[in-house]
Amino acid sequence: MQTIFSGIQPSGTLTLGNYLGAIRQFVELQDEYQCYFCIVDEHAITVPQDRLELRKNIRSLAALYLASGLDPKKATLFIQSEVPAHTQLGWMLQSISYVGELERMTQYKDKSTGKEAVSSALLTYPALMAADILLYQANLVPVGDDQKQHMELTRDLAQRFNNRFNDIFTIPEIRIPEVGARIMSLQEPTKKMSKSDENQRGFISMLDEPKQIEKKIKSAVTDSEGIVKYDKENKPGVSNLLTIYSSCTGESIEELEKKYEGKGYGDFKQGVADAVVNLLEPIQERYKALIDSPELDTILDEGADRASAIANKTVAKAKKAMGLGRVKK
Repeated sequence: MQTIFSGIQPSGTLTLGNYLGAIRQFVELQDEYQCYFCIVDEHAITVPQDRLELRKNIRSLAALYLASGLDPKKATLFIQSEVPAHTQLGWMLQSISYVGELERMTQYKDKSTGKEAVSSALLTYPALMAADILLYQANLVPVGDDQKQHMELTRDLAQRFNNRFNDIFTIPEIRIPEVGARIMSLQEPTKKMSKSDENQRGFISMLDEPKQIEKKIKSAVTDSEGIVKYDKENKPGVSNLLTIYSSCTGESIEELEKKYEGKGYGDFKQGVADAVVNLLEPIQERYKALIDSPELDTILDEGADRASAIANKTVAKAKKAMGLGRVKK
């Protein structure tokens, strides 16, 4: 059975885009693959964090993973900082990373531009991301379009290590979902929907109340044409809403275009809002049952134990290949 690894930062409540572009894919994959799903809290500290808020977000994210349908009997769910092998291998891979290739990372450029003081971890964290993946000999990594560059670096580092030292790591392939991989902002439909968006109306949180969801959808930017048609270049707002609608209900975009032929944006937006609410309500109910339960802690404890058993073996092989430590007789 092939192995899949993926991780999400606990930097705020997940958006509808996170669910449609990533988490829902995980639920579909857990029956076919050996899955490791990680809350990458050590990536979150590349920028300043409030410690209490960070802990709250870590727990909330774990509960959302499970509420969305991840089965801890099929998939391993764990917190990155509870498996020390991640930072161990991250440092080892950092030693074979080049400053030039790290500086070329788009996310580093975006987050560091115009700032006087930038954390060195913001530059080097792609090596830790590579370690996250390579520890579990992942064959596939489901990611959004914005992570393709980091995945290419992960593949380069794995190949470089294997060529320079020993054939330790599996070279992972990128898996990008075809539909819903890139849900855009409701207010700026040429930008990706983001939980860090300063405009609260630009994104839908997975924990938003139905009234909030409806209000945000109804205020979504469209155009003056009044025609429900998919045209990403000329009608980005309507196209984004069609993608959301289709992803929530399973109806094709063509079917939705016919459904709203001759109808205005008011009816269309109400349909989108209803589809989103119907999708998220059962997830929210399960989340409320989990968030403060001992069951959540047990699942995370067991996940960390299972992940450590695999990760520690990989680190031991990599250390031996690099010549670190002693050879025990």
